[in-house]
Amino acid sequence: MKLLHRCVTVAVLIIFVGSVCHAQERRSQPKDTLLSGQTVVDLTHPFDRNTIYWPTEDGFDLIRGKAGVTDKGYYYSANRFQGAEHGGTHVDAPIHFYKDRQTVDAIPIQRLIGEGIVVDVSEACAQDADYQITIEDLRRWETEHQRQLVDVIVLLRTGNGKHWQQRERYLGTAARGPEAVAQLHFPGLEPSAAQWLAEHRAIKAIGIDTASIDFGQSRLFESHVNLFKHNIPAFENVANLDKLPTEKFQVIALPMKIGGGSGGPLRIIAMVPEQP
Repeated sequence: MKLLHRCVTVAVLIIFVGSVCHAQERRSQPKDTLLSGQTVVDLTHPFDRNTIYWPTEDGFDLIRGKAGVTDKGYYYSANRFQGAEHGGTHVDAPIHFYKDRQTVDAIPIQRLIGEGIVVDVSEACAQDADYQITIEDLRRWETEHQRQLVDVIVLLRTGNGKHWQQRERYLGTAARGPEAVAQLHFPGLEPSAAQWLAEHRAIKAIGIDTASIDFGQSRLFESHVNLFKHNIPAFENVANLDKLPTEKFQVIALPMKIGGGSGGPLRIIAMVPEQP
C-alpha cells in the first residue's frame, strides 16, 4: 500500500513539474496576439550590393567591421553603411519636390499606418513600359469596390517588381550616371491622376513597385509635385504587391527617422487577415 502511495505521489509530482516547465516555456516565448489571424507580407526589398538606386547614385554600401569573439569571451559584430536617401524600398518625404513641406521625420505617423488598397494595372503595364496610371484606372477600382479612395494607403501594382533582380529590365536601362536618366523606362502615376487624388480624394500615402511615382520618361516629375504640395508621402520600390488582395489589409510603413531628411530607407509590411 505504501509503495502504491509513493508511486502516485511521484506521478503527481512529475505531472506538476511538467506543467510548470511548460507554462514557463510558454511565458518565455513572445506572444503574437497583435498578429493573431493575420498573415504578414514583407513589402521591403533587402539593402545590399544589388539594391537598385537612381542611376546618378552610387548605391548601398555595407562596410564590414569587427566580427568575432572578444578577449572577454563574448561574440561581437558591428558594421557601418552608407547610401543615398532615395534607393531601394524608401519613402519620398514631401520636401523632396516641394519647398517648405514635411521632412521625413515630420511625416505624421497616422499617414504611415492604415488600411491599404491595391490598384492593379499590371496588364496595361505589360503592354506599355511607359504606361501612366490614369484617373480612369483609379475610378475603375472605386467602381469595382463600391467605395472611394478615402483614408487609405494606395499601392499601385504595375508588375514591375518581378524584375527587381534584373536592373536593366527594372529601370529600362543598365546605364549609370546623369546621361542614363533619359533612358529610363518604367510605369508611373499620371500627373493629372496625382492631382485628382490630392484634391478630390483623401489618401494617407501612396506607393508603387517602380523606382519613381513618376514614370521613367518624366522630365518635370509633376506627380511628385502634385502629391507633395499636399504633404502626401510616396513609397517607391515597394516589393511583393502581387501577394496582396485589392483591399481590407493593414499597412505599416516606417522609415528611418532622419532629422531634416528628404526621404529614407523604409521597412514596410502588410497585415492581411487570414481566411476562415
